[in-house]
Amino acid sequence: MLTQANISEKGTMGLVTRKLLPFLMLLYLIAYLDRSNISVAALQMNADLGLSAKMYGIGAGLFYVTYIIFEVPSNIILARVGARRWIARIMVSWGIVAVGMAFINTAGQLYGMRLLLGAAEAGFTPGIIYYLSQWFPTDHRARAMSFFYIAAALASVVGLPISGALLEMHGVFGFAGWRWLYFVEGIPAIVLGIVVLKYLPDTIQKARWLNGEQKQWLSGKISAESRLPLEKKGSEWRHIFSDSKVWILSLVWLLQAFGTIGVTLFLPQILKGVSGGTNFVVSLLSGLPFVFACIFMYMNGRHSDRMKERRFHLGIPLFFSGILLIVCLYTGSVFAYILLILSVALNWSVTPVFWAVTTEYLATGPIAAGSIGLINAMANIAGATLPLLMGYIRDLTGNYNIALWIVGLALMLGGIVGFATTRMITGRKRAQLNGASPGHPVAADSNPYTMN
Repeated sequence: MLTQANISEKGTMGLVTRKLLPFLMLLYLIAYLDRSNISVAALQMNADLGLSAKMYGIGAGLFYVTYIIFEVPSNIILARVGARRWIARIMVSWGIVAVGMAFINTAGQLYGMRLLLGAAEAGFTPGIIYYLSQWFPTDHRARAMSFFYIAAALASVVGLPISGALLEMHGVFGFAGWRWLYFVEGIPAIVLGIVVLKYLPDTIQKARWLNGEQKQWLSGKISAESRLPLEKKGSEWRHIFSDSKVWILSLVWLLQAFGTIGVTLFLPQILKGVSGGTNFVVSLLSGLPFVFACIFMYMNGRHSDRMKERRFHLGIPLFFSGILLIVCLYTGSVFAYILLILSVALNWSVTPVFWAVTTEYLATGPIAAGSIGLINAMANIAGATLPLLMGYIRDLTGNYNIALWIVGLALMLGGIVGFATTRMITGRKRAQLNGASPGHPVAADSNPYTMN
């Protein structure tokens, strides 16, 4: 039988979910689409601009250089000025740059625009992750994170076929298809950036759609779960860069990103070489793995919350993702494609669990926001280096096999490190909730989140 407290929790979290998650998912879908549509544009753009696989890899990877540089400061600013204004700024600026990609004519211009796009978008993903951690208690967080990252997978499911269709506009008004792709897909970011200013509340207390009782319950729940010392003004950078567990989490997320970045950016070209299909058929084949990624993310995040367990939900899928990716290199084309689908889905499935572990470990405020930015920035080292490496390997060997071996081994190592890291961090969380951290007693009505 439901108690009044349970009814209040269910109603409040249902309202928060309905009001925030669909909108944030839409924003992230557009962000991921504008970041990764270069993979489809390359099917025409590389020939038009005279780009080799290595040159394309440089262009794809340069996005992550400025993204890494500006990630931490961007998230610190977001925590200080509020998510609403800063996310709006990010979206409008990256939308303008994304549209500008339609007018490049040389490899140098491609490189410059990708650097600008990375600088403009820096802080968006970790900013949203930090924002979600301020609205969803721990026992709702992995599921919320799974919905958010489903948007990235949907960007591939929906975006790849749309991008492929836009390539078919080649010659309309004398514009190349890949130019239409960039132009059309950049506009929604500008429009939605303006909508953010009107729609997104900065804090729980500013949400007009929550009543006083709901605000009090949710604020109290989030506060009760934050057991770290209050942050000291002016010490953000020292705290962010001196936490060893933040660096270990960064390593796990970096190894996981070998799959999400390395495979995603080259999937259309890999499948084009294997299938020999038209650009539109290749875009459809490239989108199917991400349908399963959506399903696996939701199931893994939901099951992790229900079982109150993180280690196995993080380590095992990531480890087997790497194994399946390597095995698919030595099987027939149809079975290899099935294994590739499963590898992509398992890789993505750990995403909500990883961020649930991370945000449960961190406190609130600029230090937590900056730490999330650092973790995400370090992971994007894969984005800055893998495209160049994979392009070089492709030019040298004529295929991506060696590159995919590297990605597979990284995923397997990520699963092992993730399993060990989660055990270490959740052990700290238990001690914290049990009052082991000096000076930070646990409230009598707290509801510890037990994680194995």
